[in-house]
Amino acid sequence: MSERSGSTWVTSTSGALHNGTGDMYVTFSADQRSSGRPPFRRVADDQLAWLRRVLVAPPGMGNARLQLARAGTVILDGTPGSGRTSAARVLLREHHTDIGAFRELLPGEEELPLTDPELVGAGDRLLLDMSAAEAERWAAAQADLSALRKAVHEQNAHLVVVMPHGGIIDSDLQQYRVEIQQPCRKRVLRRHLRVHGVPSEHYLRPDATVADFVREQRPLREIADFADLVRRAREAAAWDEGFAQWCTSAHKARADRREEVAALVATLGDSPQRALLITVAMLHGAHADTIHRAAQLLLDTVGLPPDDVPLLQRKDLAERLAEVSAGVGPDGHVRFGELDHDSAIRAHFWDHMPDLRQYLGMWTARSVALNGPHITQELRDGLVAKLAGEYLRTGRPEGLASLAEAWGSTAASKAGLEAAVQALTCGLGDRVHARSFRGWIYQWCTSKQLKEQFAQVLVQVCADVVAADHPDQAMLRLYYLARREHSTGSALRALSDLVETSHRLRRRLLHRLARSELSPADLCIFLRVGVAKALTDPYDNGRTLVEEESVQSSVTTCWRAVLNGLPRPAWQPYAKRWMHAAADDGPKGDLLLELLVSAAARCEGRRGAAFAALYASARDAERTAPVGSSRAALTTDLLLQKICSAQRHSSPTTPPRTESTRGTEP
Repeated sequence: MSERSGSTWVTSTSGALHNGTGDMYVTFSADQRSSGRPPFRRVADDQLAWLRRVLVAPPGMGNARLQLARAGTVILDGTPGSGRTSAARVLLREHHTDIGAFRELLPGEEELPLTDPELVGAGDRLLLDMSAAEAERWAAAQADLSALRKAVHEQNAHLVVVMPHGGIIDSDLQQYRVEIQQPCRKRVLRRHLRVHGVPSEHYLRPDATVADFVREQRPLREIADFADLVRRAREAAAWDEGFAQWCTSAHKARADRREEVAALVATLGDSPQRALLITVAMLHGAHADTIHRAAQLLLDTVGLPPDDVPLLQRKDLAERLAEVSAGVGPDGHVRFGELDHDSAIRAHFWDHMPDLRQYLGMWTARSVALNGPHITQELRDGLVAKLAGEYLRTGRPEGLASLAEAWGSTAASKAGLEAAVQALTCGLGDRVHARSFRGWIYQWCTSKQLKEQFAQVLVQVCADVVAADHPDQAMLRLYYLARREHSTGSALRALSDLVETSHRLRRRLLHRLARSELSPADLCIFLRVGVAKALTDPYDNGRTLVEEESVQSSVTTCWRAVLNGLPRPAWQPYAKRWMHAAADDGPKGDLLLELLVSAAARCEGRRGAAFAALYASARDAERTAPVGSSRAALTTDLLLQKICSAQRHSSPTTPPRTESTRGTEP
């Protein structure tokens, strides 16, 4: 989930006013930032820190630590539910440094092959989760691990592989295998409760519900879910209820409540009653005013006429809520009396009234566009997440993707675009369907039919969500978006920000650009990401990108296309900064000038014009050079020497430094 200075959340959810005919287009900038919403990558880092706090070191964790520290690679084995994947992430978190980034490798998902050295950056922390891989994929991955481990060693990186339990492991990899076993379930539960803030004097007492729960063999994620239910039960409990009552409520919330909910729904024959029940389930914990408005909106969405009963003869909200087993608390917010009852209600209507599903999507889009003192971004996000949860729970990810695309393409307010972002975020966060969502996002980003406002949604999702664990995929998608955008420039800014976090990503992007058709859009991308300061910025024991032959080749190719294909005003500001960097970087500055001259020398048919334009740019840059005009003038003289050498002149003849010489051919 590489930290950035902000997140790309929209700043307002007020709707646009449409009081004419025809289509209405809402401008949405992914650069607009909201002060009330944290960057997704920071959220992802917080989640990893949380995982480290709650993890009870499983048997085998110590051996895994030693193996990872000794060899830079460890292969974890263990039964499903033993905590092996969590252990893998924590192991990599323990090797966090300022160099490199954490990311999950996704072989076969339009990513570099595992054998490609460019896959690994200096100090990277890499997770290869093959726990659910079939035998063929696991065998293919093993065949590539030797080359991957070599790159990991050379880059001082760390690699944790989670192998499929029961899978065959090659003999040469056996030395890296460490078995992880499930830790004590009672200890795991107590650790979660402690981190949730439950006092130890409560959870250390013997409790029959807890004893029965931890006695059964179960995945660790179920224990984490139960602990969270206990936390929620504690928060909702009366003052005189204690740990035993909290655990009983949590246990009941985990039970199968389908018959109970079906019986309740059967007693509610009127549409307004059922609309209120659904609304409370979808907006559980919202203010009573919001519940009332949203319930009326649901009735309108499904096409029911307004209530013709005189206003003062209608049931008040408190009476209507009591009919659906809900009530208003002292804070004015509406909740069901039993823990997690809202989840059971949502599942019932979704499963047993399939014709209602499309209307719930329409109603959600209309509800997030509501405004009022009690309608917050958290409430909107929660509503979309609950709807997304039903799509994902029932194996309908394509329905959620289509809904997000529709919201992002037709929304008449920024709140609708936010809803599209949240829907895609939920899909990308789902363990089962995340790969499908990454694939759909790729298809959208490469589509020529993409609408501009949905493109801004994709920029936000790629920059803040996909990039958190899969920066290579985010870079590729942002590259395609940047190539097609016409006005906002948000994709290009997001792409530039992303490669700013990683020399490896910048190198990959430069190579891709050099191999592309180098269209005007590609050249604009190059000018933004191929900045001299970044190329001469030391990394990994003082190395720089500009010293790498492959980078030199890519940069020369791109600069040649720039000099050949763009007017001077388009590239002049970038050339000026390039000259400033050359004047400030000593030996690296000499290399920067060499690349420019080499690019101009390859401009067949217009070498002289290209040389002249570079020289004129260097003269112009002298006036604003941070190192001073005298030192910048020396850089200009050095550039002239290289130009003359490229033209096979025996010795340079420096033109007099007057305004009249600027812009003339050397």
